[in-house]
Amino acid sequence: MQPEGDATQAAGWQAAPHRHDTSAMLTKITTVLLAVVVLFSAAAFRQTATPSNWGPQYTADGQLKFPEDYRQWVYLTSGFDMSYNPAIAMDHHMFDNVFVNPESYKAFVETGTWPDKTMLVLEVRAGKNKGSINQAGHYQDTAVMGREVHVKDEARFPGKWAFFGFDEAKTAKMVPLAAECYTCHSTHAAVDTTFVQFYPTLLPIAKSKGTLSASYQKETAAPAAK
Repeated sequence: MQPEGDATQAAGWQAAPHRHDTSAMLTKITTVLLAVVVLFSAAAFRQTATPSNWGPQYTADGQLKFPEDYRQWVYLTSGFDMSYNPAIAMDHHMFDNVFVNPESYKAFVETGTWPDKTMLVLEVRAGKNKGSINQAGHYQDTAVMGREVHVKDEARFPGKWAFFGFDEAKTAKMVPLAAECYTCHSTHAAVDTTFVQFYPTLLPIAKSKGTLSASYQKETAAPAAK
């Protein structure tokens, strides 16, 4: 029996270093995994803590830089042959597409109004009715007829908001405050000088949040009273 005991004891002493190596390896793997988790957690924290670089960008002389990525923003609505002046007669059909930066859209959904640095882009395209298999109605042309940006920058503009008209240029000067668009928006806009009454997904939100302007409510209540 003794020889067997000696053999077993010898085998045990031979196995001990192997168990030690395995334990050390597991410890190293655990340490590496913990380090990876810490690195990813730190990166995620930095990403969350760092504010995104959104909002209007200007040149040194105060011109607005056109937001080239606006078609990746949130689409609000399209108007067809809309005109706020009954005396204006157009000899062509026209679509107006409106986009807003995602950060401001999210804020509006939560509050019913626009935060500072909001940017709304109006894209104008001609309407066509002849092409391919279309037999009735109108669709939008590929060519852009014009673009306008409505910007809220409270520290920069006297009325908090300003308009900028773009053609093919990458920058534009502010539309003068004497322009009719300022008066029209301040008088008739549903929310914060913007025509939310024409944005079907946002108007119900403004109603529920109680952010509709007094002038708009008075204007819409007048026809109902007749």
